[in-house]
Amino acid sequence: MKILFIGDIVGTNGVNILRRGLPVLKKEYGCDVCIVNGENSNESGTGMNRRDADDIFACGADVITGGNHSMRRANMELYTENRFVLCPANLLYSEDGCGVTTLDMGRHQICVINLMGVAFIDNHRNPFFELDKILKNVDCKNIIVDFHAESTAEKYAFANYADGRVSAVVGTHTHVQTNDEQILPKGTGFISDAGAVHAQNSVLGVQTRLAIEKQKYLKPVQFKVAEGNGYINGVFIETDAAGKTVKIEKIHRKFG
Repeated sequence: MKILFIGDIVGTNGVNILRRGLPVLKKEYGCDVCIVNGENSNESGTGMNRRDADDIFACGADVITGGNHSMRRANMELYTENRFVLCPANLLYSEDGCGVTTLDMGRHQICVINLMGVAFIDNHRNPFFELDKILKNVDCKNIIVDFHAESTAEKYAFANYADGRVSAVVGTHTHVQTNDEQILPKGTGFISDAGAVHAQNSVLGVQTRLAIEKQKYLKPVQFKVAEGNGYINGVFIETDAAGKTVKIEKIHRKFG
């Protein structure tokens, strides 16, 4: 199976970049399914509402995952009414099933799981135990986990814990693509962070001037999304008949 995973979309500008670039990448990689992290796709740069989700689906996504900002612009209804819009399954206030979905595509099936780390980030249910609970009810060979976490060490520990039980663990949240894509010993693909989709001239998608002001003076600043050309970051994953990863490739492509 050929899977395209796109990192965090930042603001309306990120959605516009995705709209221009995603059809190109889907055709190039001949992917069977496309997963996009949309938790920062709102015009404000944080959170996602129903309109934002609709825009991402219109760009060509099959499943949208989330993270620590999933509820910033929406309530739980967004995730209960559409089973292909996910929030982390281990959020204390999430409802059962809102972090897991399975797509039946005839020749292929794939389960997508969304979980969030707890190190240096919001404190929610332990993702290790949550994964165990979810996998008891999954009957699917291809399983992709979006692990939205701050700590690289937690991401590595979680990926190795899941090795051999899921097809791939893709880290999100930092907006910076890492250079550690690999296949773990038991066949699970892994990258610490898939990166993001935002303006090139920015600080993680935020207007540079505002990001500098916050870091320099340590005062509250209302961030605004940077505009302009930027990059689509993500990974391409190919699995075999047993659901093991046989190829994982970083994607870092500029779109005007």
